Amino acid sequence: MGRELTIHDVEAAVRGGSVFACGGGGWFDHGLEIGKAAITVGKPKLVSIDELPDDAIVVTTTAIGAPAGTNWQMLGKDYIKAVQLLQENFADQVVAVMTPQNGMSSTINGWLPAAALGLVVVDATGDIRAHPTGKMGSLGLASSLDYETIQVVVGGKPEEGSYLELVVKGTPARTSDILRKAADLAGGFIAAARHPLPASYIKKHAAIGGVSKAIDLGKAILAAEDQGSEIILETICQETHGAILGQGIVKKVDVSYHQAFDIGTITIEVENDFLTIHVMNEHMAVEDAQGNRLATFPDVITTISTNTGRPVSVGHLQEGDKISVFHISKEQLPLSSSVKDPSVYPEVEQVLGIQLSNHALKSIRE
Repeated sequence: MGRELTIHDVEAAVRGGSVFACGGGGWFDHGLEIGKAAITVGKPKLVSIDELPDDAIVVTTTAIGAPAGTNWQMLGKDYIKAVQLLQENFADQVVAVMTPQNGMSSTINGWLPAAALGLVVVDATGDIRAHPTGKMGSLGLASSLDYETIQVVVGGKPEEGSYLELVVKGTPARTSDILRKAADLAGGFIAAARHPLPASYIKKHAAIGGVSKAIDLGKAILAAEDQGSEIILETICQETHGAILGQGIVKKVDVSYHQAFDIGTITIEVENDFLTIHVMNEHMAVEDAQGNRLATFPDVITTISTNTGRPVSVGHLQEGDKISVFHISKEQLPLSSSVKDPSVYPEVEQVLGIQLSNHALKSIRE
């Protein structure tokens, strides 16, 4: 069943996941570290959701917090412990794990627990791109009052008293809010396992094939890497049916940390214009100097170094950087039930002070 994941898949998943990270989605080095640990500990396998029986239980594994946070600690054992604690508090046997999003490290979040605990990795994502809230990757369960979920977080620094292990049960919305607070208390980021669901539900509500899309993109990027940044950018556009909205210089980074979120704006001067990127952990929308909306979540919006061809996260963007603003329209992406759920948008809209849902849901509804 499935295929064994290799070191080449780790490198490709981190490269491709970095594009879908949209400025967030964890950290490049952390992704390599956890991915390499997974293939050292065991032999994780990537499987199609169709390979699992409908009643097989799948758990979402991830990390929660703000990529620019500086005082967090998530060790490999924390990812494993989170899944173990969920297994101990759930009546049925867990068979597989999946990720709620792609990202610099989040594409491979579940690979280590899968390898250590004898589980398989499902080729599906709660959202093809990275997003700021757990509700946006909750497979359409964000507003459900009927589904009692289990969510677990593990992480922090024991020597500083910030280490936490927390198991909560309740509605997805309430428990997600608790986990966000736990991430903040643990230093800004924390490992998590959540939402045990049957494979039949994943088939209907996830972005199917999300992991292999990141791996395939990463392989194409690696093949082009020796040819320079322009070829890398061309390759990314060709492989994803995406486009560059503009290229220019970062003029201002006005982003601050607040309760496990990085929030603010990034201004980039492009030819005869300025682009403003609205940030809540990830890039959520892009506007030109006249206020015209050029891209909106769940579109992919990624800042890529014009010099290196590599995506640059929110926490690493600096004034003076030469940046290409890359965009994939949602029409080119597999969309999960999460991003079609109107209830996931008001929280983010209130923080950013802009509209998202009217742009994000318009063509989806049509």
